[in-house]
Amino acid sequence: MKPHEIKLYFAYTSPYSYLAMQPAYDLEDSHNVRVRFIPYGVNIRKVYGPLDREDADRRKVRYLYIDARRIAKERGLVIYPPKMIFSARLAFYGGLYAAKNQQFRAYSDRVFDRFWRQELDVESRDDISAIVAEVGLDHAEFLRYVDADARADLDACFVEADRDKVFGMPTFIVDGEPFWGEDRIEWVISKLDAMGLRR
Repeated sequence: MKPHEIKLYFAYTSPYSYLAMQPAYDLEDSHNVRVRFIPYGVNIRKVYGPLDREDADRRKVRYLYIDARRIAKERGLVIYPPKMIFSARLAFYGGLYAAKNQQFRAYSDRVFDRFWRQELDVESRDDISAIVAEVGLDHAEFLRYVDADARADLDACFVEADRDKVFGMPTFIVDGEPFWGEDRIEWVISKLDAMGLRR
């Protein structure tokens, strides 16, 4: 039977997206599903409030990183909070290009790991191109993609996210139903089980 497609909206600059990746990969082993990974970004100031003053909004963001680091430590991952707000657009282009060439996981695993160790500048063409080459893809072709079709492809992802009423990452969409947050994975699994998709 053809695998049922589910979606995961993610961002390389979202620690909770990083934490959702392995559980998402695992779903393809435990259930007859294919996860389609869709890049998406939000304005962090709109989601969590202004970050330029010491108030409850800023404390909330700091606390969310504390929780993310706790979860990461349990899984043997490293999350160092970034020192600034980065645009993930170029990294998204790399992910889209890697997906077109069946190297999404190899590429994304490296981007997440290095970004959250503060070893990768996701806004650097050189850094992203190096990872593209590292996973066996043509970095010159990737840069041509960046300058030609990448923006339209990413815009299409954002349009799809709007149709799915996505407002934050990570968000799973299963049979049209949203599940926001890496900690909703058990509900995703229950939904897939109820759909008879357990292997």
